[in-house]
Amino acid sequence: MGRLDGKVALISGAARGQGEAEARAFVREGARVVLADLLDKEGEQVAEELGDRAAYVHLDVRRPDEWATAVAAATSRFGKLDVLVNNAGILRVGALETMPLEEYLQVIQVNQVGCFLGMQAAVPALRAAGGGSIVNTSSTSGLAGIAGTVAYTASKFAVRGMTKTAAVELGHDNIRVNSIHPGAVDTPMIAAPPGFEDVDSDSVYAGLPLPRVGKPEDVAALALFLASDESAYCTGSEFVVDGGFLAGPPLPRTS
Repeated sequence: MGRLDGKVALISGAARGQGEAEARAFVREGARVVLADLLDKEGEQVAEELGDRAAYVHLDVRRPDEWATAVAAATSRFGKLDVLVNNAGILRVGALETMPLEEYLQVIQVNQVGCFLGMQAAVPALRAAGGGSIVNTSSTSGLAGIAGTVAYTASKFAVRGMTKTAAVELGHDNIRVNSIHPGAVDTPMIAAPPGFEDVDSDSVYAGLPLPRVGKPEDVAALALFLASDESAYCTGSEFVVDGGFLAGPPLPRTS
């Protein structure tokens, strides 16, 4: 018996990285999944590999009409919608003083507005199914500031706040809303951005209490828990998966 038997999920940004790992984990645990992304070739390939329990739909998370299409794809193909995972996101690096407004707004539109539109589109279907779970992907940057990520941090703090508001508004509809806060995860998004090429990432991860970079599967396991009935009394909460990054400064290394 799978942990998500009978559930239907919609996952944004599911063509690769964390979203792909979530889609694979959800199908493995019995869910039927609609994968949504801008990367059509990659997304279609993942859906094909997952078989008849998965389908792919093109989704630009900034567009309300495409969100409506994605939700309709879930309900028409699989009969209902129980779970929304707002996973899609982008990163633009730049200091507060020099970041162009255009780049700042690109991040806000995808990470913040995209999450808002996804919840807004999914709520009627979740309500019609008798309730469900929304999992919003924030970040450790939604809990603490990191230099050079003003737009990303702003967007992820917003996701955290929207999650709590949605949890308060939707709880009586049996819709739970929680946020996941990953630290560094080994996905294409954290490939060294401009200005960070000389950072020795291995030494950064070695200083963590759990001394390694995160894997997409680490995040997927947490999303799976929040999508399942195992988290039936969890809503409006923050779930951190960061190897201990936010726990405190590392201990001095000894030989």
